[in-house]
Amino acid sequence: MSGRADSDSPPDTRAEEAGKAEEPEEPGRGDDAEAAGHGERDRQGEQDEQDEQGEQDGDAPRRARWAATGTGAVLALAGTAASLLRLTGSAPALVPVAYACGAGTCALAAVLGSRGRTRRALWLSVAGLMVMALGDQFD
Repeated sequence: MSGRADSDSPPDTRAEEAGKAEEPEEPGRGDDAEAAGHGERDRQGEQDEQDEQGEQDGDAPRRARWAATGTGAVLALAGTAASLLRLTGSAPALVPVAYACGAGTCALAAVLGSRGRTRRALWLSVAGLMVMALGDQFD
């Protein structure tokens, strides 16, 4: 057994295939008539879909800028608040400094996000959050 399937089709299907091939097509039927009648509607539908897709794709950079700006701003505010709270407590001086540095990094990420540098803003937000978490470890 070589694992190959039989390439010949069963005898009963060969007769049907031959009968279909010999029948002439009626005028006005077939692929040409369908393409002529439905082609315009298909093209209009495709253009509508492309227009909707274009509108959705045009919103993606704007949404990314808003997301980067909002995330950076929220993290910067949270870091500033944590820095002020830790400054008034009995924590070592390194802890509020770490929170303040993380907040400054996140604020920079918010500025870069608003200017369209969303990848850099993402990585700066991650770095700022990591600096804040590292500062929290010193407490």
